[in-house]
Amino acid sequence: MRKKLKQRLLIKYYKTKLNTIGLFSTQQAALLAFDLFSTPFKSKSKRIVPPIFHKAIPITVKVNEMIVRGFQWKQANPEAKKILIVHGFSSYAYKFDQYVLSLIKEGFEVIAFDAPGHGNSEGKRINALIYRDTLIQIENTMGPIYGMIAHSLGGLSAALALEAFDLSIKRKLVLIAPATETKTAINHFFNIIPAEPKIINAFEAYIETLANHPLSYFSVARVAKRSLAQTLWVHDEEDTVCTFNDVKPLLKEQIPLLEFLITKGLGHNQLYKEQHIKEQIIHFLSATE
Repeated sequence: MRKKLKQRLLIKYYKTKLNTIGLFSTQQAALLAFDLFSTPFKSKSKRIVPPIFHKAIPITVKVNEMIVRGFQWKQANPEAKKILIVHGFSSYAYKFDQYVLSLIKEGFEVIAFDAPGHGNSEGKRINALIYRDTLIQIENTMGPIYGMIAHSLGGLSAALALEAFDLSIKRKLVLIAPATETKTAINHFFNIIPAEPKIINAFEAYIETLANHPLSYFSVARVAKRSLAQTLWVHDEEDTVCTFNDVKPLLKEQIPLLEFLITKGLGHNQLYKEQHIKEQIIHFLSATE
């Protein structure tokens, strides 16, 4: 009860602040909104280190002057294919310990990082651009990455990063409840913290200027339709975070190299934790053609 009250008061505070600043400067209000949009939630609960992470090799990459920290599990076979685990917004690598265990058993070399602003990594902000550039740097430093397992915001970021990879190399991508359309995420954000239309327009214009791309660039659907990577897209019909409505139109299309695994009743976060989902993902990555 106390936590919900605190959240309501915080939302009211930012709503008032945003629109007050907007009275004097639409641009400054848009910048504040983008800062909030890119700030992960901080949990006060202690993160428990799963046993498998004690066996990992600590690794780092540098991205835009930030140190991003991760974990690596090597195989005796130097030719072992590499799988990168890409967690979602306000999450961290530890949550995917069961995937690490299963992938190691299948003979993969496994890599997992905490995104900027998350877990053990430096930084205070995260968005699809920062995350995309992080994944590209991981590929350039430790690649080639054979496959990625990516959840939520990690799914959008992995899809965008994949466009910069050398696709003459065979790749596989697993999208788990990806943030399909950024426009939907923006609408959701401003439903929680309402703002004047002029602030929302300035917010979207700022993203387009920052990315040097239209807002439509930030779309998993756009990438999936043209991707050369074999892709498994897992989504739940009752996902209220990354809505299934954005996925529905794709189900009617015949998209090469893309297959769907649709569930009902697992929502957004329980989806990747389910044993039978994990098994199908591991099978997809392990299958040879």
